Amino acid sequence: MAEKKESLLGGFKAFLMRGNVIDLAVAVVIGAAFTNIVNSVVKGIINPVVGAFGTKDLESYSSCIKDTCVVVNGEVQGIQIQWGLVLSAVLSFLITAAVVYFLMVLPMAKILAKRAAHEKAKEGVEEVMEISELEVLKEIRDHLVAQRGPTTGSASGSGSGSGGGSGTHPTS
Repeated sequence: MAEKKESLLGGFKAFLMRGNVIDLAVAVVIGAAFTNIVNSVVKGIINPVVGAFGTKDLESYSSCIKDTCVVVNGEVQGIQIQWGLVLSAVLSFLITAAVVYFLMVLPMAKILAKRAAHEKAKEGVEEVMEISELEVLKEIRDHLVAQRGPTTGSASGSGSGSGGGSGTHPTS
């Protein structure tokens, strides 16, 4: 029983110590802090700019579906749709998505593309080097075979560069 418990704790520890779990936790914390910044920008800058065409508080835009909306004792009477809240949330999302895309995703994609191109070029050079080494070895082999002469042992063969097996080339 203790052995199984040890393996469960060991597995859990291995899971927690993986780099991607820690990276994810950091991303969630940074994302929460970043969300506060974006919400402040939307409420402090975007809402007043959009609200310049009506009220200054974008979140106060609403419409009533049934009857007119009347506030009685602090409660709204009637069915009210607060589309200003939705619009403010959509603007917050779009700003967050734009910042994440343009400041994080796009630069990282460019870096990864450059790295992939560099790796591909590196592999291409290695292949060329392997092929050129193989070609050089084949040429050396062919040259040695040509110097050795025909394998039948006759010196009058029509092989290119046959020197009768002595390793010297005829000068005439």
